[in-house]
Amino acid sequence: MLSKTFTSGRIRRADYNPESQQLDLHWDNKSVLAYKQVPHEVFRRLCSAPNPATYWEDRIAEEYPKGVPMTSSAAPTGTKTLNDLFGPDA
Repeated sequence: MLSKTFTSGRIRRADYNPESQQLDLHWDNKSVLAYKQVPHEVFRRLCSAPNPATYWEDRIAEEYPKGVPMTSSAAPTGTKTLNDLFGPDA
């Protein structure tokens, strides 16, 4: 898994899994958005963009299907997720 931390702007971290081509974006409001079928080049360009949030808006947000985050920082530690409560197939 590849990861890039941003020190300014709305996106705080980007996690990318080259095998599954999934991109998880961790936002300053603690939400996580996941996108599937994202090429490695798109992740690389996001990481080098002057404004990653603008790059996301222009090149990712409506181009790639949404997915389920690989790991969610949205739920505080110790909080049960829906998968914990109902199982992954619910």
